[in-house]
Amino acid sequence: MPQKHRSKQKRPAKTRRPSRKAPTAPVGKPPPAQMLDLITAYWTSQLVSAVTRLGVPDQLGKGARTAAELVTKVGGDAGRLHRVLRALASVGVFAERSGGRFALTPLGHTLRSDAPFSLRNFALMMIDEVNWKAWSHLLDGIVKPVTPFETVFGCRVFEYLHRHPEKLETFARSMSSISATENPAVAEAYDFSRLDHVVDVGGSQGHLLAAILERHGSVRGTLFDLGEVVAQAQQAPYLTAGGLKGRVQFATGDFFAAVPPGADGYVMKYILHDWNDDECVQILTHCRRAMVENGRVLVVDTVVPPGNAPHWGKMLDINMLVLTGGRERTKADFAALFARAGLKLKKVHATACPLSIVEGVAS
Repeated sequence: MPQKHRSKQKRPAKTRRPSRKAPTAPVGKPPPAQMLDLITAYWTSQLVSAVTRLGVPDQLGKGARTAAELVTKVGGDAGRLHRVLRALASVGVFAERSGGRFALTPLGHTLRSDAPFSLRNFALMMIDEVNWKAWSHLLDGIVKPVTPFETVFGCRVFEYLHRHPEKLETFARSMSSISATENPAVAEAYDFSRLDHVVDVGGSQGHLLAAILERHGSVRGTLFDLGEVVAQAQQAPYLTAGGLKGRVQFATGDFFAAVPPGADGYVMKYILHDWNDDECVQILTHCRRAMVENGRVLVVDTVVPPGNAPHWGKMLDINMLVLTGGRERTKADFAALFARAGLKLKKVHATACPLSIVEGVAS
């Protein structure tokens, strides 16, 4: 009897696992020299902080200047400022020209207060004495079940910020500065037009919600946060623009108690990473109970990838360890949190920035 034709089945392609091989030092730079750069990295942070606080980038935005010319505007000693400018020129923030004049590089322009996508306010917050003191106790956070910030200041970071309004204002400005690049990427990466009503949980001054509503013209939005934060949002320009009138509501409350009911989308950016797992489950559970049938939760955070490759989330994770007791999470971590809150992870949506959108639906 003739044999039946059997089609050859292709073997499934092997999934390429992330490399666990230790990364090597850059070509031409031996490991000791590379380690010196890592050990002294805080020198650069403090240099950036100092010139930003003095307003040097804003002055150089008007044209190249010598240190002697700069001190007439920003104060200080010309000789010492020259040394600082020279050091930062060696890492690409400034460029030294003939006659001892210094100019901004494209990197240095990001520290101007009036620059598009300015990181000035983020630099002022991250390198101030509050963060610096907390980070100096990182070892405590590794070997003890404590949050270094609480060890130093005797309270949680958000309690501290509300006790010190000037620090809270700096924090709000810093979040605005990094939001300029992140929020358009988030609004573009997900089809929010499939939703009717989006609640921005812990939405601060409304930067993300504004980006979503501006890109998706059929969507309505509610900004939900603490009373004093919402009061600031109502005075801020993000949600009060003419094109958004009639599409935005404001609601006050505590997301550990409840969130506004009846929406089909609950988005939260840089919220879950501030809190431990039990606290995150509490927030997610409130969203699960509040959303309508076929609603969804959209968590905007970094999703830590496996392997040795550099990733913003891996470093931000340690900042959360130090400041809030929270953490950045992997895809599996998010799936576990969602399951505890009556949700299931549907998809992780990559964006054009280091953040991802983790989408959860009712389980």
